[in-house]
Amino acid sequence: MRYALKIAYDGTAYAGWQRQKNALSVQEALETAIGAALGINLRITASGRTDAGVHAAGQVCHFDSENITVPPEKMPDCLNRFLPADVRVLEGWAADESFDSNRSAKRKTYCYAFYVSPREMPLLERYAVRLEDAPSQAILQQKAKLFEGEHDFKAFCASGSSVKTTVRTVYEVRVEESETFGCRMIKIFVTGNGFLYNMVRTMAGELIDLAKQKRTEDSLFTAYETGERSLLGKTMPAKGLTLMQVVYKENQSEN
Repeated sequence: MRYALKIAYDGTAYAGWQRQKNALSVQEALETAIGAALGINLRITASGRTDAGVHAAGQVCHFDSENITVPPEKMPDCLNRFLPADVRVLEGWAADESFDSNRSAKRKTYCYAFYVSPREMPLLERYAVRLEDAPSQAILQQKAKLFEGEHDFKAFCASGSSVKTTVRTVYEVRVEESETFGCRMIKIFVTGNGFLYNMVRTMAGELIDLAKQKRTEDSLFTAYETGERSLLGKTMPAKGLTLMQVVYKENQSEN
């Protein structure tokens, strides 16, 4: 049987999703919990690798086993007892044999969070990056449209990537605002058919710079054309990024 899980985690203490030789990963924590709860050793496949320090509210993964008596829908309660407090299984279900949490994914949504404050707010620092000032939501949303569509995002990718193509389609970039603990919160939601290493974190920084007029639209489009990383701003810290949702059917709104 193919089991599918939806999981959430605070990535602060982890070296990303994928197993590492000398550091703790979310994959290792989950596979260790499965071994403790079910007495079996196996490898889990996820929708994609989140980087060190990146969080997830809707990561999806799957594994196969014919030796488990726990019903899929009971898997969250079964595994959560053996997981550290910063990793939780939210849902479990039986998936079709053709389902692959990575290859079957149609689109993903990430959120990058900023907060605006003259000083650090301890209750926000773990999941958002502080800005001393920021443009209006209207200006940010206007500039966000420049990232939508099919582009070559090579300039947004960290060096050393081995992907076959750096062309990706971004379906939507949406900017939302709220107030939390007296601070202005800015959340940038990016939905696309796939993402390169550090792509969303670089997009978030570039969006702020474009809205502040520190960089121009011409330089952005030149970056698309040439792949020159030097034309873009810095990559934002991992802590502001959260994988929100993975969609497997075009008309699907939830996992």
